[in-house]
Amino acid sequence: MVKSPGLLDADEPSPVEVLNPAAAGPVVLACEHAGRAVPRRLGNLGLPPEEMDRHIAWDIGADAVARRLAAGLKACLVLQRYSRLVIDCNRPRGGPDTIPTVSDGTVIPANVNLTDVEREARWREIHEPFHAALSGQLEARQNAENPNLSLITVHSFTPSLDGVSRPWALGLLRRHDQGLADRLLAVLRKMAPDGTMAINRPYNIDDLTDYTIPVQAERRGLSNVLIEIRNDLITDPAGQTLYADMLVAAIRTTLGYRREHRDGRVSMAE
Repeated sequence: MVKSPGLLDADEPSPVEVLNPAAAGPVVLACEHAGRAVPRRLGNLGLPPEEMDRHIAWDIGADAVARRLAAGLKACLVLQRYSRLVIDCNRPRGGPDTIPTVSDGTVIPANVNLTDVEREARWREIHEPFHAALSGQLEARQNAENPNLSLITVHSFTPSLDGVSRPWALGLLRRHDQGLADRLLAVLRKMAPDGTMAINRPYNIDDLTDYTIPVQAERRGLSNVLIEIRNDLITDPAGQTLYADMLVAAIRTTLGYRREHRDGRVSMAE
């Protein structure tokens, strides 16, 4: 392995934030694209500030939704603070989009012609700590012999990518484990029959475009689902609250939590 120099200075934020580490519920939550920080040594990645507001830099609204889910489910949540343009913590080592040179038509100057040493620094100081923290939370609960442990990851997606429309309000992604996603979708459709929700939209999980579900959940045999919410629906607190509260209620019902939520229909914003 290439020995990499330091990337993050000692006074810079840790790439990982863990909420509710002692939570004993049946769910661990992860949000790989929660933040858009950039290490000081990388400057602005060669981008104007407005590009860092776009979906290419982070999953808009996902951080707020994930935090509300953690509170409502009384679940541990592991968040990643650095921009996915520095390194995408839901991509494998060496993947084509792990350190993207172009994202939705925007060239990322600081990512062009990186050396192996520079790539390794980003992997070692951001990607690995995030997944080490997530692994620790999962292993602690598996060691406690929790037979119903589930990993749920929280994301958002842009309504249009590379000129292709993505009209769904919410997608539930799954691969080998189909049970949790399918049961959750059935509950959500009863709660919000007017909502445009689907399985494996806007994309499918695979080993090139995903890391957390294949490595952290599937290799452990954990029940899992990747939640995707269209980001224009969760740009403000009202939308974030609507979708988070609906998902809390649906997950509680699906996983057999005690009924602590309001009964009845939920109207989804379109």
